[in-house]
Amino acid sequence: MSEENNTASQPVSQPSSAGALEALDEREYSEEEFASMMSLYEDTMSNITEGEIVAGTVLAVAENTVVVDIGFKSEGAIPLSEFADPSEVEVGQEIEVYLEDVEDQEGQIVLSKQKADFMRVWDRIKDAYDSDQIVEGRLVRRIKGGIVVDLFGVDAFLPGSQIDIKQVKNFDQFIGEVFPFRIIKLNKNRRNIVVSRRVVLEAERERLRKQILQTLEVGQVREGAVKNITDFGAFIDLGGLDGLLHITDISWGRIGHPSEVLSIGDDVQVKVLNYDEERERISLGMKQLTPHPWENIEEKYPVGDRVDGKVVSITDYGAFVELEQGVEGLVHISEMSWTQHIRHPSKLVSIGDQLKVVILNVDKEGQKISLGMKQTTDDPWLSLDEKYPVGTRLTGLVRNLVNFGAFVEIEEGIDGLVHISDMSWTRRVRHPSDVVKKGEQVDVVVLNIDKKRRRISLGHKQTIENPWSELAVQYAVGKTTEGRISRLLERGVVVDLTGDVEGFIPVSQLGLSDLQTPQTHFSEQDELPLKVVEFDEEQRKIVLSVKEYLRDAEQAEIDAYIESHKPKPITVGEVVGDAAEPEATAGDADSDSDSRAGAESTSEADDAESTGDVKPVAQPEGSAEAPAEAAETGSNGDVTDDDAPSAAETSGTEDETEAASKPEA
Repeated sequence: MSEENNTASQPVSQPSSAGALEALDEREYSEEEFASMMSLYEDTMSNITEGEIVAGTVLAVAENTVVVDIGFKSEGAIPLSEFADPSEVEVGQEIEVYLEDVEDQEGQIVLSKQKADFMRVWDRIKDAYDSDQIVEGRLVRRIKGGIVVDLFGVDAFLPGSQIDIKQVKNFDQFIGEVFPFRIIKLNKNRRNIVVSRRVVLEAERERLRKQILQTLEVGQVREGAVKNITDFGAFIDLGGLDGLLHITDISWGRIGHPSEVLSIGDDVQVKVLNYDEERERISLGMKQLTPHPWENIEEKYPVGDRVDGKVVSITDYGAFVELEQGVEGLVHISEMSWTQHIRHPSKLVSIGDQLKVVILNVDKEGQKISLGMKQTTDDPWLSLDEKYPVGTRLTGLVRNLVNFGAFVEIEEGIDGLVHISDMSWTRRVRHPSDVVKKGEQVDVVVLNIDKKRRRISLGHKQTIENPWSELAVQYAVGKTTEGRISRLLERGVVVDLTGDVEGFIPVSQLGLSDLQTPQTHFSEQDELPLKVVEFDEEQRKIVLSVKEYLRDAEQAEIDAYIESHKPKPITVGEVVGDAAEPEATAGDADSDSDSRAGAESTSEADDAESTGDVKPVAQPEGSAEAPAEAAETGSNGDVTDDDAPSAAETSGTEDETEAASKPEA
């Protein structure tokens, strides 16, 4: 019992750690088993080294990470984004990873799938870069400045400028495509790989260019693609070499811009028109692949045929009408209407209008076709003389006034000319506005119709009887009357008489001695007592005399007349006017005659608002003759036949010269 207590009171000695292991080994493992296990453990540790690629097994796939066991004391986590196709990662899958660190701050190993992939293909990429080889890659996703390319399982960068030869605006169109590339930049430390597709395309383009240059000949037909479009044409890529397709060689027809026919990227067939080997410039044509539209043109469009066409252009002188692609004809402004005076073709037609026209002429050599619009309807002038025989009385609208007469519309589009000499039997008409006004209705008589020259001569005075037979009684020689001065001439004065008729008083018959010019003693609107000394019905003139009237007057009346017509001061302007008046007066009759002759050369533009097609013709017999030379005063102071003005000075000339004609087209 004591021995037991002594033993319990004494402390029990603890074995050392080494001894404990030895005791454990002695109880559980033999020495041989323990040595084998230690050897295996040491071999495992020696195979896992930082900076190397190791094999691993996927243990789990989380939302953003993949857990991988590489046979170390702990597992490693790899971001799911490092896998090229995350959807293909599965538990149990054997993969290769790169061991970056055996133990980080948290005691975990650090693994990388991307680096493992990069290390595996680096040698292959390096060889391709050194030997300038072409490699294939798939465009994966777009990033800033370019596109990420899957190259042998690693990411490479394709800059936007290296995607294609031409500028690319939409990168997304290439995503998922597989293209050949050339590696243009490599940095192993930064794992930076830059590739280019443009370099590959340029090399292929150059190869094709040399091939084309060796076989290119004028007249060849080649396939190409529209590369660029300009205002003057389109550039066609023949496969390494560009050619110019000029706008004039795109179509036989009229086109305003190449984009009306072509679009960038279109595949087209073209013909080689010219090739400059030294400058490497190629001229191409598309229209040359189709027959020339002017071949057999006379058979397709015989003169006189009525055809349909479209207005494609309008100019000041007419309208161009397209009959078919590449074939156009001109409708001259003079061929648009039988009757209307057309100031501009746009008044009748517009671009795009569909018209019926008649072929007037075909010039195959000059590639010109003359067309007519008015020829599609009957010519109203052919039956106008039957519709309006000479002598027909009409009422028309005054359309326009000119110096030599008035244009009167007798029906729509048909105008005739009332010459100034056919406006009044008795009055000296200086301007048509003295008798008629623009826009008013007037009565006229058809005097003549010239169908060939398309002119109608009308008369206004012929609507009433000739009053000169009655005036012969009213103003018989020896009768006294009164008149109001209307014009002062150097050789006398013209007075207005009752009955809307004029008379003439020579200077020698004004009843004043030593009278040189009427302007010194008389004024317009002065009332004068008169006696008729000559009446010529045929020449339509009345000559009057104050002197003869005063022979039978009382002395008091004579004195009063002389007193009222004393000399008056003359201004410089009157002197100048006096010098010019005789010349103008003496030529009055000639000016009326010239108005008809001058009208022959008057163009339609001078009569912008009237119908240019209708012009006056020669006056019928019986019209007044041209005036004689200026009257002179007899040396004995008596009235001579030459003292009185001719009919032209009192009622207007009726020269037979015709009026304005239509200019030739």
